[in-house]
Amino acid sequence: MICHNRKAAHDYFIDEIYEAGLVLSGPEVKSLRNGWASINDSYAKIKKGEIFLYNMYIKPYPFTHYVSIDPNRPRKLLLHRREIKRLIGKTGERGYTLIPIKLYFSPNGWAKVQLALARGKRKYDKRRILKEKELKRELEKIKKRY
Repeated sequence: MICHNRKAAHDYFIDEIYEAGLVLSGPEVKSLRNGWASINDSYAKIKKGEIFLYNMYIKPYPFTHYVSIDPNRPRKLLLHRREIKRLIGKTGERGYTLIPIKLYFSPNGWAKVQLALARGKRKYDKRRILKEKELKRELEKIKKRY
């Protein structure tokens, strides 16, 4: 795994997860292999039937001299046509967004990103979930005593 968006589970209700390939250049792949990437504030958008990932930061590879690439440029995601059509319909609904959860290399060496179809949490939802977690912890402590 290259990087993980830990805030995603805290800020969103995750409904569905998709695996997508990334269109990258050579120096970007080398930077990813070194772990120089961040997907914390990134999101995906659909433009003209294609999905692009915005605000994903990949640190420029320092030993590349022939090309300079913008570290925050939009990157195209590769999905099946039926998955893209489904996502177009779902993101058209109110409140749904596409966020990346994980960035990793598949066993055959391809860079992949896990995309989540998610709905944003409200402040009171977050408080309720934290309260439930605390209650579960207390119950576990009581069970261990007896």
